[in-house]
Amino acid sequence: MTSPRSGSQAVERAIAVLACFEGATDLTVSALAARTGLAVSTAYRIVQALVRGGLLERDERTDCYRVGPSLISLAVPSLGRLDAESFAPHLYSLAARVKLTTSLGVAKDDVAVTVFSARPPERFCTHQLPGARQPLQSSAMGMAILAFGTASARRSGSVTASSDLERVRRLGYAAAFSSENRDVLAVAVPVLDPEGRPRGALGVQALRRRLTDELVREIVPPMRGVAARIGAGAGTGFPAFR
Repeated sequence: MTSPRSGSQAVERAIAVLACFEGATDLTVSALAARTGLAVSTAYRIVQALVRGGLLERDERTDCYRVGPSLISLAVPSLGRLDAESFAPHLYSLAARVKLTTSLGVAKDDVAVTVFSARPPERFCTHQLPGARQPLQSSAMGMAILAFGTASARRSGSVTASSDLERVRRLGYAAAFSSENRDVLAVAVPVLDPEGRPRGALGVQALRRRLTDELVREIVPPMRGVAARIGAGAGTGFPAFR
């Protein structure tokens, strides 16, 4: 006699499918099956259930799937606590100016969590989207936060050499290649509150052939200006990294 299918297994598989969209936009059922290790037929059934629940939506033109409106709405209360209405206009303005997706991240435990990304009106590509969670010690956003924290906080990032963090403090920004794609370079500046405490980081990323040293020098000053405006209004929604 076979045991009934575990409900928790179905939930875990659905979570695995949703997790595939971290750092990705549109994915086919075949791509989801490959990423999760599920059979295509199983991935298809899960995707259809998620579509019915509004957690995913299908692009009829490409037959690809993306995050749906119901899943996005679940994140709105969290963004509200971070006062998204106050910082989003700054991010969109910067994205239009530098023609790159501009993202805001905050530190949580040992990762930098991307809480908002503003796409530019032109020249967008998926390489510009950071991962939802990136290691503090090796990501540009993480190092920008670590470098401007207290000495004890910087020691918590022991994987990152102190000389690297000193360089970030000296330059005023961090740069690091993506751990998932070594052709993608990320640049980030700290978001400091009026007391000089890091509340998060403002970052951009793109293929290295586009994000040249010359372009980095050009975009860092406006990035720091926007980070300063966001930091000046940082409230309790942005926890200080100590």
